[in-house]
Amino acid sequence: MSQVLIESVSAVIVDLPTIRPHKLAMHTMQQQTLVVIRVRCSDGLEGIGESTTIGGLAYGNESPESIKQNIDSHLGPLLVGQDSANINAAMLRLDKAAKGNTFAKSGLESALLDAQGKRLGLAVSELLGGRVRDSLEVAWTLASGDTTKDIAEAEQMLDLRRHRIFKLKIGANPVSQDLKHVIAIKQALGERASVRVDVNQGWDESQAIRACQVLGDNGIDLIEQPISRINRAGQVRLNQRSPAPIMADESIESVEDAFSLAADGAASVFALKIAKNGGPRAVLRTAQIAESAGIALYGGTMLEGAIGTLASAHAFVTLRQLTWGTELFGPLLLTEEIVTEAPVYRDFALQMPRTPGLGLTLDEERLAFFARK
Repeated sequence: MSQVLIESVSAVIVDLPTIRPHKLAMHTMQQQTLVVIRVRCSDGLEGIGESTTIGGLAYGNESPESIKQNIDSHLGPLLVGQDSANINAAMLRLDKAAKGNTFAKSGLESALLDAQGKRLGLAVSELLGGRVRDSLEVAWTLASGDTTKDIAEAEQMLDLRRHRIFKLKIGANPVSQDLKHVIAIKQALGERASVRVDVNQGWDESQAIRACQVLGDNGIDLIEQPISRINRAGQVRLNQRSPAPIMADESIESVEDAFSLAADGAASVFALKIAKNGGPRAVLRTAQIAESAGIALYGGTMLEGAIGTLASAHAFVTLRQLTWGTELFGPLLLTEEIVTEAPVYRDFALQMPRTPGLGLTLDEERLAFFARK
């Protein structure tokens, strides 16, 4: 059989409205911006991928604009003419020629997997070793910053059977104010829901020592990235003394970071994000490191749309255990879609398609409407 070559790679920036402002420690989102990637192959098939970050450069080193530029000018041309079925060789070629750029690489790897799945008639999860579950429990982030609104929103989600895990974005306000906010929500929800917090590196170690103790004593199940990723020794100390498990998120910007964190004992839970590892295949390498070290797993998100969310999900459904579930709620934060059929959320979980590739088809008309001109 002759090789099927990559004929073209393109990227388009898409701006989509959200249901409400989404407040994080470092940024408040008023909309979400996706980079949609299309890889066309010589057999006529097309793979789609997505590279999405949060708040321009507020979160990390890549922005939608830099992702598109680097794909158009550097990464895409390296793939043109390569064997589209040999995803390993294609990604190694990118890694050799370009350092970092994990968000861009993740979208490209997702697109290559989508095309190969369509070619073979297999879901991406089967290309990644085979799924062991057909759904993933999904957390919801309460990020209005208003205690009364957040409680009402959580109650609605419980009534709808859409979410029973809630994560609170804190770290932008004084610590005492944040603690009061979180404890009030946990008291209102009680044992009906798991309540967790994400500090997004918002505290220094002196603040985190007391705050983690208070949160753990008041029934908070998980504390995500309370201090700077640079303060590795502080992360180790907090992980040793906090009554609630500490989860590493921003600390993991590569597979190598995961190995270093595990070796140091800096966290008892890892947040898995395909964008920060360089793709679905890469994030599974981080998961293997965590499992080998006895570290629990959580399926994280960069608040991707449908394409990036399902690319993550296809990797996560192959994992032996996701102790802390996932937060793949990105499509639910958007008021508009650019695919013909949106992902299905039911009974507190994202339901996984078994159709070939990622299981999605672009809505060309809506994509063109929301594409940045």
